[in-house]
Amino acid sequence: MDINSTLNEVLVRLFRDINTLEERAIRTEEYRDVTANDMHVIEAIGPDRAKNMTSIARELEVTTGTLTISVNSLVKKGYVDRTRSEEDRRVVLVSLSEKGKRAYLHHRRFHEEMIDAVLKELTKQEQEALQSALGKLTKFFRSTV
Repeated sequence: MDINSTLNEVLVRLFRDINTLEERAIRTEEYRDVTANDMHVIEAIGPDRAKNMTSIARELEVTTGTLTISVNSLVKKGYVDRTRSEEDRRVVLVSLSEKGKRAYLHHRRFHEEMIDAVLKELTKQEQEALQSALGKLTKFFRSTV
């Protein structure tokens, strides 16, 4: 198999496999009502401070309308709190509830364990080569979006 075919197969398979692994890791008894998309919204909101909808939508590269649908669902499920800004009542701020912060940490642990598992299989030299190659891939994909 040539490098083009191999790279295509690896990228497609990696994307699919990571999504499947993430979905399985997220779906515990405690978080059975959360989708991978929900977790990415929770991750973008983060555990530290309230954020406005526009900045979160920009980070996720979705419209504010799309984000609103996700946030509405997460509010109903108890993961996200919504408030109005004291400075400008037109601005909606969202933050993670205590349940949302626990979900955030659960998702973060999955990513840390996944990275640790990958890195322990590689030598220092392989890790550096992987970091360089992935940096170049990321730069390419970011330039085409």
